[in-house]
Amino acid sequence: MHPIYTAEATATGARTGEVATSDGRLEVQLSRPAEMGGDGGPGTNPEQLFAAGYSACFHSAMRFALEPLGLSPAALEGSSVTAQVHFLRGEPGDFGLAVDLTGHLPGLDEEQARALMERTHTICPYSRATTGNVEVGLHVAPGTRATGG
Repeated sequence: MHPIYTAEATATGARTGEVATSDGRLEVQLSRPAEMGGDGGPGTNPEQLFAAGYSACFHSAMRFALEPLGLSPAALEGSSVTAQVHFLRGEPGDFGLAVDLTGHLPGLDEEQARALMERTHTICPYSRATTGNVEVGLHVAPGTRATGG
C-alpha cells in the first residue's frame, strides 16, 4: 500500500485546549466531559472526534462490501452508521477504548444487514487499525426489514 492522502492535525492544551488541521478546515475547542472530572464545557473531545471519523469511514466502506454480498448500491439508500466510543479506565494510568457500531440499514433485512456490517468491518481502515487493540461491537438497528421480507 502507498499513501494517497494524509490528514494532519495538531492539538494544544490537552483535553481543554484546541485541535486544528493543517489546512484550516477544522478548528475546534476541546472540553473535558464532566464524567471525566472536567467542567463539561462547550467544546468537543477526542472520543467524539474518533466516533465521527469512525462512523463516516465505516459508512463509506460499506459500498465496497456490497458486491461480494450480492447487494446493489441501492441497498444503502437511507442508511447511516452510528459510532459510540467508550472511554475505559482500569487501574490508575490504565486507559482504553471500546466502540459500538450500529448500522441503520432500512433497505436490508436483518441477515443482510448483519452480513454487511461484518464484511465492512474487514474493509474499513478504522476497523483494521483497531483490530486486536479495541473491542468493537457490531449492531443492526431496529427498523431493518424482517428476514425474508
